[in-house]
Formats: sequence, C-alpha cells, structure tokens
Amino acid sequence: MSRPVDDPLSRERSHLSASRSALRAMREDVEALDISDVTANWVNAEVLARQIEERIKALADLSDTPLFFGRLDYLHAPGSDLAEGAEGERFYIGRRHVHDHDGDPMVIDWRAPVSQPFYRASKKDPLDVALRRRFGYTRGDITAYEDEHLSDPSEAARTSKLLQQEIERPRVGPMRDIVATIQPEQDEIVRSGLSGTVCVQGGPGTGKTAVGLHRVAYLLYAHRERLARTGTLVIGPNRSFLHYIEQVLPALGELTVQQATVDDLVAHVGIKGTDDATAAVVKGDARLARVLRRALYAHVTMPTEPVVVVRGSRRWRVPAYELEELVRELLDRDIRYGAAREALPQRIAHAVLVQMERSGEAPDDRVQDAVARNSAVKAAVKAVWPAVDPAKLVLRLLSDPEFLAVHAEGILGEDEQKAILWAKPARSVRSAKWSPADAVLIDEATDLIQRTHSLGHVVLDEAQDLSPMQYRAVGRRCTTGSATVLGDLAQGTTPWATRSWQEALTHLGKPDALVEELTAGFRVPTDVITYASRLLPHIAPGLTPVVSIRENPGQFEVRPVSGPKDVVEACRELLRHEGSTGLIAADARVPELAEALEQAGIPYLGPGEETTVDTRLTLVPASLAKGLEYDYVALDEPQAVVDGEPDERTGLRRLYVTLTRAVSGLTVTHTAPLPPQLLA
Repeated sequence: MSRPVDDPLSRERSHLSASRSALRAMREDVEALDISDVTANWVNAEVLARQIEERIKALADLSDTPLFFGRLDYLHAPGSDLAEGAEGERFYIGRRHVHDHDGDPMVIDWRAPVSQPFYRASKKDPLDVALRRRFGYTRGDITAYEDEHLSDPSEAARTSKLLQQEIERPRVGPMRDIVATIQPEQDEIVRSGLSGTVCVQGGPGTGKTAVGLHRVAYLLYAHRERLARTGTLVIGPNRSFLHYIEQVLPALGELTVQQATVDDLVAHVGIKGTDDATAAVVKGDARLARVLRRALYAHVTMPTEPVVVVRGSRRWRVPAYELEELVRELLDRDIRYGAAREALPQRIAHAVLVQMERSGEAPDDRVQDAVARNSAVKAAVKAVWPAVDPAKLVLRLLSDPEFLAVHAEGILGEDEQKAILWAKPARSVRSAKWSPADAVLIDEATDLIQRTHSLGHVVLDEAQDLSPMQYRAVGRRCTTGSATVLGDLAQGTTPWATRSWQEALTHLGKPDALVEELTAGFRVPTDVITYASRLLPHIAPGLTPVVSIRENPGQFEVRPVSGPKDVVEACRELLRHEGSTGLIAADARVPELAEALEQAGIPYLGPGEETTVDTRLTLVPASLAKGLEYDYVALDEPQAVVDGEPDERTGLRRLYVTLTRAVSGLTVTHTAPLPPQLLA
C-alpha cells in the first residue's frame, strides 16, 4: 500500500530533495561567476579564481552523505524575548548551510549557534526545543526518523536507537565525520574558543580524534577570516593515520587544513638512520635545547680590535670596548641568533653616525645603510658573530666528543653523552645518516637562529608518543596561536612516552591549557574494552577506565590456534560480517601471515590503503595500528606484540592499542600463552 502524500517521512524526503536542488543551484551560481571585469591584475585574478574553485568544491553534494541528519522545532523564535510569545521555528541541521533562491535557509550548518541545542538539549534542560528529530539513512536516502519531545514532561527520556545504529554502522573506507552523533561532553570541547589550548585525554573509542577534527571545523566556521590568514594544521603520528582521517574535514566543507607528521615538520635533512632506545630518549630530552643554545652562542666572541670605517678622506673608529657593549646588549636582549647578527652591523653603523654628527656632518638613513655594508663592518661582524648552519652545528655536537663535553657540562652525564655520539662521525651534512631525533635537534637549532612561522591553530593527535623535544617542535608552530592536543597516556608506545599531560603541555609552551577527560566509549564494545582494561593497572594505573555506552556488547572471543592457517580461518569468519576487518599482528609476524593469506586466496590491503566492497581485510603491523579502527579485528599472538617492544611496559601499552581497534567484534588468536596481565 502506498504512503499518503502527507506522511511525515514523505515530507522529509521532499525537503531533502528540495535541499539537494538548492545546493546544486548554489553551486551553479558560483560556477557561473564571471570575474573578468572585477580583477585589477592577473595576481588578483588567480587568487579569486582559486577561491571560487575552493567554493565550488565545498558545495559538492556527496550522494552517500546525508545533507542533513536532524531537525529542531523550537518553542519560540531563537533569540527572541520569550515573553513576546513568538511562534517557534523549524531548522534542519546538516553538514553545511543551504539556502533557497530567496536566501532563506533550508539546512543550517551544524556549527551555527542555533544548531547547538541539537547536541546539548535534554529532558532536564530542553533549551527551548519542543522536538528533536533524528533521521536514519540508507545510501543517502531517508529511511527512518525518531522524535524526542523534549518539552513534554509526560514523555520519558530514552536512548536513541538511530543514534546507536549510526555509532555501530559498519565502515568501509576512511574515517567518517561524527556530526550526527556528537555527545554533549564532546560538543563542549568542539565549541571551545580559539584563544585557549585544550588537551583531551581519551581512552579508546571515546572519539577524541573526531572531537579534534570537528573542533577545527568549528573554529574555521567561527573565525574564518583570522584562520585564513594564519593557517591551521593537523599533525598525526604517521602517513597511514593521516590518510585514514583525510576525508573528515572535506566532508564538512573544509578544504584548506593542512596535514603533516612531526617528521614532515622537521624535514631539514634526509633521514637515513635510526637510534637505539637509549640514544633516542636522550636526544628527545628537553635538556638538549640548553646544550644547543650553549653550542650556538659559543660562536659569539668579544671583539679585541676596533672597527675603522673609511669614507672619502675621513676615517671613523669604533673602539673594541664600544663594540663589546653593542654585542653584550644584543646578547642580553635574548633575541634570535640570526636576528641579532643582522642587527649588529646597523648598531655599529649607528655608532659611526653619532661620531659624524658630533663632527658637524648631517648623515641620513642612506649613509647608515652604506656604513653597515662597509667591508670593515662586515668583517667585524663575521669575526664576532659568525653565521651558523643549524645542521652543521648538530653534526659537530654528535661527532666531536670534546665539543659536546664542553657544552653539555652540567646538563648531560658522561654516559648520556656517549649514548648520543656517533660511532663513526660523518664527514658532511649530506653524507650523515640522520635519525628522526637528529632532525628534531636541527629544527630546534634552526629556531634558535631564525624564528619559526606560527600558525593560528594546530591539532596534535596521538600526542602521548612525542618526546619533549618533539613537543617543542610542535609548540614552535603555534606560539602565537592555540592548539588541540589529543591522546591517551595508556597508549604511549615509545620509550620516551609522555608521563603526564602537564609536563607535555609545558614542553609545548601551553602550560595553562585546559585538560579534559573523555571516559564514555562510543566505538569499542563493552566486552572488548573490559578485556583490554585488564592491562590498565600495569600501564597507566591513574587513568579512569573507559565505560562503553554501547547497548550491543559486541562479539568477543579468545581462541587458541595451532598456526597461521587457523588465523586465516578466523579472518575468513570475520569477513562474513558486513564492514571492514583488520588482522593485527606483531611486526615480525606480518610476512608469515601475508604469505598465509595469499595461499588462502584472501586479498588484503596495507594500513592507509582504502578498503572497498571487494577487499575489506587490512593486514596491520602492530606498530601502525594506533588511531585506526575496523568493524572486526583478529589480533594475532598477543605475547608476540608485547615481546616486539624494548621493554614490557611499552609492549603492554602496544597490546592495549591493538586490543582496542575493533568497533563490533574482536577475535584474539594465540599459540603461545597469553600475557599474564590478561589473565586477571
């Protein structure tokens, strides 16, 4: 039997169709713009053309992405005086603003103030909302809706079935946005102001990554002009992770946010080498910043000879003691080494001009600039305050035991100095086998010489794995801006992993940042997170365990197996379910499992490669699992994951990460005994 025309679902589908048409018209209007008569030159034309191109991309209608996901019916007109009794208004809440040909809104951007009650309103505090409606979609078409009458005291509060379904919906491909499922505690962080830095401690499945990305989208909405000038950046732990999250912001209409790893930020030299754990810990220690500063400013020497400037028939002499005063003054000002070096010839030239004026001459700025470029002045500056190449400075520290000992005295112990010295000193910057930690040291030295450009806002994800020196490198990128720091202390899997957020934020240069903790688990099922939380007393005893709010406990099994063929069979069983599957294993076991999958004829991908309907299995080394999620996970040999790390605590943290990548089900396979910490 066909539905009547006035059926609510039919009306909502009609509004969706009309909204899509309106969005298409908005896009066509932009595409039809003629800028030939409004640009003064080719530079302006290029800039405007690029802006129009970005606007066209932002107005794309993604067929499988719902244009709106909710509706708010207000009791009164938002912003009106309640005493006036204004008639309530209806707003459809979606990923972007859509208006009709008259300019009237058909869909309201989720970031707009009028949309906020969709996430914050409750039976206890309805925020003047009479009705909140959520929509269920199948491949972009509305198939269901669910109403909450928030201002009706006779209707009891209840859990949204559609909300649960959206959270648990199987996923294939990259990470999705969560605009339809943002919870009140998440929304509070998302809408926090641009001026403050926020640190989010969140266990597995609490949505901290999504919160950070949606905060960027919100800040770009609320402070677009400012951030367009200063820039925004998302920093992730590795390329696989960045590829996984790269579609979230474009789906929300934001196309200008840059993404990078910390290694990308400090890529002053090519990375050819690695450090052992001991060397990496020392190189990552914030004390190295003091060693570098000492080594750099040791190049400054006090003048012992005067500077004599010859102009025409006159000779102007600046005595050594006066030059020393100029040098000491610049040192006392604590400005960048390079900036001080550039200022010194002007200071010397000014001293000469003072003598000229005393003798009755009237020199101007052109004369001062000419004196500053005088060969005698240049020679004096070169001798007193020489140019320093940051890579060569670090090269010498790591290659020359005596040079390191002098500048690390009282800062690093002898054993620490030995740990970071190269066994075979490199002959040049180009031939050196630089490690990732060395590149961070070069970045520190570079900033001591010339200030690093600061952005308006930086999001730092999986921050718990950064060393103090890496925090400093990130902090340099937001000295005049703010940051969103995301992480979980329990998932720190480097020997230098963060011990406390206060310590990390101090190294970042944001000691007054607000620290928020998310403990409600939306992604990881109850049985899975309960099992993984057995490790918390051993890896992060002070943290609050995540409590899953999922009604579905999830599929969970610990299965003894006899070899790789049984692991492959476990994967085959998981692939019978809808959605993505990840096979996670210790790095050393990945080749053996890859061969077993190939022999079984099961296609698989590497982390970061996009899953498809035909290829839904990803083979993931444990070292790259952090931040990734799959509907179903087969975790191979937990003890091998632990043994693959330098120490047991780091290994147990790596195991905690791998145990918490599943959204719907987890199968743990093992031939060796399980780690005793899991047997509690």
